[in-house]
Amino acid sequence: MHAVIAAPSTLGLQTDGVAGLPDALLAAGLGSLLGARIAGRVEPPPRAAGVDPVTGVRNAAGVAAYARRLAVAVGEVLDRGEFPVVLGGDCSILLGSLLALRRRGRHGLLFLDGHADFYQPDTDPESEAASMELAFATGRGPALLSGLHDEGPLVHDEDVAAFGMRDAAEQAAAGCAPPPAGLRSWDLDQARHTGVARAAAEAVRHVARPDLDGFWVHVDADVVDDALMPAVDYRLAGGLSWEELGTVLATAMGSGRAVGFEVTIYNPELDPDGTAGRALAATIGHALGATTAM
Repeated sequence: MHAVIAAPSTLGLQTDGVAGLPDALLAAGLGSLLGARIAGRVEPPPRAAGVDPVTGVRNAAGVAAYARRLAVAVGEVLDRGEFPVVLGGDCSILLGSLLALRRRGRHGLLFLDGHADFYQPDTDPESEAASMELAFATGRGPALLSGLHDEGPLVHDEDVAAFGMRDAAEQAAAGCAPPPAGLRSWDLDQARHTGVARAAAEAVRHVARPDLDGFWVHVDADVVDDALMPAVDYRLAGGLSWEELGTVLATAMGSGRAVGFEVTIYNPELDPDGTAGRALAATIGHALGATTAM
């Protein structure tokens, strides 16, 4: 059974619009499509002023504290034998989801995002955790955020499949190092060259390996074509079609190895008629719900 957790944190950004994501997607019918139980809501602490002088990250202490609270909520759902569906919020919620899994074994991560989110505090011009969470999750960055688990990173490089990124030029211009070679990635150009269905099968096979305890699925709405999903705070031209996103998600769910899912960054304030939100809810709901019904 699916269990929805609302995680409306915007601590990883400087704007607040994505806090409306959970209510907007539920209003668009996502809960009904999934037949989901509403498991609760984890509210974030207030934002701190400015950039934390120790870590170089905005709201660093709040992001870390929120990750621990969200991990408890996700863990409770997992321990009931349910499939958590976490509705963000910004991408820094990934830390809480992965912390819950790290406490229960070794898991993979299927990371669908238009951005690699591998900045460090000295390269991210905005000092936002939502641009750094994959680096933190793999153990890079200030200890407050990269050391949430005492026994190593939340996810190992070799257990990640990053898919759909298209921000390499922006990263290079900012001086951001690309993700390491051990972290498998299929950027948008590579996925298209290979064929999205085949690339998705490769990515899912990588994180569905039998030596792992399953894998988590992270979807940033900006992985979708900007012409279809303009309701995001940092826009990039191009992206996956709704059909392509559905293919990737259906492949992930069809593996039988996905243990949870989250969606982030959709900003309903930038979607006045709700068109993009309804399409996002439908794509997620059909991919996750159809697999459950099989």
